[in-house]
Amino acid sequence: MRIGELSARSGASVRSLRHYEQHGLLVADRGTNGYRHFPESAVETVARIQALLGAGLSVATIRRVLPCTLDATPRIVPCAELSATLRRELARLDKQAAQLEHARGLISTMLTA
Repeated sequence: MRIGELSARSGASVRSLRHYEQHGLLVADRGTNGYRHFPESAVETVARIQALLGAGLSVATIRRVLPCTLDATPRIVPCAELSATLRRELARLDKQAAQLEHARGLISTMLTA
C-alpha cells in the first residue's frame, strides 16, 4: 500500500510515517516510480510505534524494542537487551515524574500563598 493509504488506515500523518521510515522503524519498498510501498503489516507496526511513543519511549529506544512487541498493546516477548532497556526507560520516567511533582508543588505553593 502507498503512504497515503497507510496514513488513512493507521491514523498517523504522512509526515510521521516518513519520520518512522527515516529512523528505521518502518520499512518500505520503492517502486520504479519512486513511491513507497508498505506491506499490510505496516498498519499494525504503526500502531505499536504509536503505543510505544505514547508510553514515553524515544525513537532510538523504540527501534530496539519494536522487534520484541507482538501487537499494539504492546505485549513484549523476551529479547536479549529488552529488560535492561526498559529498566533504563522506567528509571528515566520515574525521574521525570519526580521533577514534575516538584514543579507542581512549587506552583501549588505559589497559588496558596
